[in-house]
Amino acid sequence: MLDLTFTPPAPKVIQGAREDWELVIGMEIHAQIASNAKLFSGASTAFGSEPNSNVSFVDAAMPGMLPVINEFCVEQAVRTGLGVKAQINLVSAFDRKNYFYPDLPQGYQISQLYHPIVGEGEVLVEMGPGVARRVRIERIHMEQDAGKSIHDMDPNLSFVDFNRTGVALMEIVSRPDIRGPEEAAAYVAKLRQILRYLGTCDGNMQNGNLRADVNVSVCRPGQYEKYQATQDFSHLGTRCEIKNMNSMRFIQAAIDYEARRQIAILEDGGKVVQETRLYDPDKGETRSMRSKEEAHDYRYFPCPDLMPLEIEQAWVDDIAARMPELPDAKKARFLEDYGVTDYDASVLTAEAENAAFFDAVAKGRDGKQAANWVINELFGRLNKEGRSIAESPVSAAQLGGVLDLIASGEISGKMAKDLFEILWTEAPGADPKEVAAARGMKQVTDTGAIEKAVDEIITANPEQVAKAKANPKLAGWFTGQVIKATGGKANPAAVNALVAQKLGL
Repeated sequence: MLDLTFTPPAPKVIQGAREDWELVIGMEIHAQIASNAKLFSGASTAFGSEPNSNVSFVDAAMPGMLPVINEFCVEQAVRTGLGVKAQINLVSAFDRKNYFYPDLPQGYQISQLYHPIVGEGEVLVEMGPGVARRVRIERIHMEQDAGKSIHDMDPNLSFVDFNRTGVALMEIVSRPDIRGPEEAAAYVAKLRQILRYLGTCDGNMQNGNLRADVNVSVCRPGQYEKYQATQDFSHLGTRCEIKNMNSMRFIQAAIDYEARRQIAILEDGGKVVQETRLYDPDKGETRSMRSKEEAHDYRYFPCPDLMPLEIEQAWVDDIAARMPELPDAKKARFLEDYGVTDYDASVLTAEAENAAFFDAVAKGRDGKQAANWVINELFGRLNKEGRSIAESPVSAAQLGGVLDLIASGEISGKMAKDLFEILWTEAPGADPKEVAAARGMKQVTDTGAIEKAVDEIITANPEQVAKAKANPKLAGWFTGQVIKATGGKANPAAVNALVAQKLGL
């Protein structure tokens, strides 16, 4: 297990405020379920298709069309609930959320208000080495996505694309446990990481597959503790919701601006109005979108077209048995098995594919050396060329082969970098040992040959000999000259030992 210390967050200091205020944040994450078909129809969920090309009669709300639940989407929701250590409800139900937008052809959204499929859980958010916050999950429910209104194709008309209509979403609702902009971004990042490990959402924020509604309020010191004791939300102040955030940086900026806006209103004697707001990244500010609706404003009622959803515990247990190793467990294993640093373990486990690559390289080898090569050489080159780990020209087996050649003393560290370059650019898929042999990349370990080079360098440089004897740290100059004279093939350890012996150090 990870050795984490859970610490209560310090009150957020708002610069420029006349009084002390604390920031309280709750989040609703909308995660598109990774599925080839929509929640209630067989229409494709492919991104980037021609407008209105992935729309079934059910999605378009044609008369007489009835929804049919996609079992795989239900499985994905259950898997997500298990991934955040949540209660899985064996009986859940769908409701109609009624509102009228042009991109909602039915005039209602099928959602789960009263009986969600997933109950209370938690996400552990690391805020530094060994320091974490616990953010409680209130519930996860499934619902349909709406379509997309397009306003910039014609000066006089708006268009609607229904391709997203009916796509399955999970709404992951947190408790108001987040206390600052940085913590909010870290929570979204951690949740995104978990979803990607699980394979239940690709986490693509640019495409809108993961987006956040951020509820922000401010209160005076001590009020949050009163809320915890009573569960009375009135202690937390009036909240405003910032809709559809799809960037970690914008989430932080929007929270910071909104907190300042609310504090300015309160310190001037005004009252914060509960409303839905949008963040304008160009102006760096939030603006009012509409008054905040409550549940009764949507006239929720049970969906008459869908029976309550009943699942069996044995089915949930089977899903649990097939769960992958999640980020916290994987990080703990890397720390324990490979002896890497906390920072390196975080980098290596950031993405499941990267972690799997490292695991394959490090197994049976020096874990710290493997981490150094994977992070600095491999990841560095991938980032420079804008490639993903799946596009790496050097495989885990090849990189492991390079490390084996270093460990056996057959090649030096410098040779290994040259070999890595050859594998990357000239010999993808080739055996590192065969490439090294073909290129004459073999480290000289014969002490006789090395001794001859050492003697020649020492004889030719009497002044350097005198300096090295006076200051042994300068003996490294001879090592460098010998390695250079042997074309970089001399074993550095053998050279160091012979130089020290010859100079009497």
